[in-house]
Amino acid sequence: MQIYNSMTRKKEEFKPIHEGKVGIYACGPTVYNYFHIGNARPFIIFDVLRRYFEYKGYEVTFVQNFTDIDDKMIRQAEKEHTTVQAIAERFIAEYFVDAKALGIRPATVHPRATEHMPQIIALIQKLVEKGLAYESNGDVYFRVRAFPSYGCLCGQNIEDLASGARVSVDEQKEDPLDFALWKAKKPGEPAWESPWGMGRPGWHIECSAMSTTYLGETFDIHGGGKDLLFPHHENEIAQTSGATGKPYVHYWMHNGFLNIDNEKMSKSKGNFFTVRDIAKEYDLEAVRMFTLSAHYRSPLNFSREQIAQAQSSLERLYIARNQLTFLLNAAKDRQPNEGEQAFMKECDEAQTRFIAAMDDDLNTADALGAIFELVREIHKLDATDVSKEAVLYGQQKLLGMTDVLGLLMKKEDDLSPEVKELVERRAQARKDKNWKLSDELRDQIKAMGYILEDTAAGQKVRKDG
Repeated sequence: MQIYNSMTRKKEEFKPIHEGKVGIYACGPTVYNYFHIGNARPFIIFDVLRRYFEYKGYEVTFVQNFTDIDDKMIRQAEKEHTTVQAIAERFIAEYFVDAKALGIRPATVHPRATEHMPQIIALIQKLVEKGLAYESNGDVYFRVRAFPSYGCLCGQNIEDLASGARVSVDEQKEDPLDFALWKAKKPGEPAWESPWGMGRPGWHIECSAMSTTYLGETFDIHGGGKDLLFPHHENEIAQTSGATGKPYVHYWMHNGFLNIDNEKMSKSKGNFFTVRDIAKEYDLEAVRMFTLSAHYRSPLNFSREQIAQAQSSLERLYIARNQLTFLLNAAKDRQPNEGEQAFMKECDEAQTRFIAAMDDDLNTADALGAIFELVREIHKLDATDVSKEAVLYGQQKLLGMTDVLGLLMKKEDDLSPEVKELVERRAQARKDKNWKLSDELRDQIKAMGYILEDTAAGQKVRKDG
């Protein structure tokens, strides 16, 4: 498998640190509100990465954190006249609601910053002892110029970065480039005891402490949105490698930006949408389909037209899945004939193309193309005479690939006893050539929200819409 490494800016063959195992850390949300549609892209992408490694037989430890203490959390708590903890508990619960609707599986572990203060403080202490960090009026800062390789991820040298650095009036830094590891307590803010007095961690140190706690001092893959590459991930490298003296991460993966109608998403432009907002208008599985329709490193433009196309494509997948179920009910217990053997070979070839696409830096767009080639072959099967073995083979391949992408998660329509009875009565009416009763029963079935199709292999019933 080839992965584009943001550190080296080229594709590299993936070689896990431990054979048969993969450790992945993906930056999670700051839980002060519902997460927005831009956040959804990395959450979906790294969920697919995790699923694909599992598909290939790896044992995956997937870590996605919750930042449950920072300036935004404090401001939201003040706004709602409640505690930071209450805000965190509420929006962590809401995260899982929206994530489930998007087909995002829970991580192996979801660490919270506030539950890892001992690890955070110990990491900062190491940096202070090594001279890579210093205390200033209760704050602790990382000494960037003491870490010569700073800028390795973003591809800039320290002098170029220094020219754009700024210092806030309340910061006591030695150098404008230095960044906060620990912040001294301010009135009304949550705080924890530390060797430097009461305070709370800076944002960057949280991820270093939590990732190394669960994945070790060096692990395989760290991912997130392109916006996190600098300074967040750059700072993670400096403080973690600075403390351990070891390489932090072997492969860095960053997804491209999401635009709304060809414009950058922002509250000031009025085009800022949470996933909860989107769910009022769109099927979130279609949003997932839309997200996977482009390569993860490419920019992605969110528009009504794009979502409509994704919804249409998703419906084609569901129709193919339902067609296989329908065929299975009428399939015969016999050996596959020559045409069905050719179909099974096409299934194998589609899977081969799917794997080749996914192995090429998680190219989900081409992987979907391979799945739709299989869909076309499924619809060529003879509904009046097909072997069970061929249908089951196609079903296994289709569901295996779509499961990697987190698609086709909705259960097949389970007909109520009332609808089943009407379908059976209509079948008998057609057998008796009672066309008037047949039409009446079809209309009753339609009024109950189902579409009934007459095929050479019998009646086919599906949910309307």
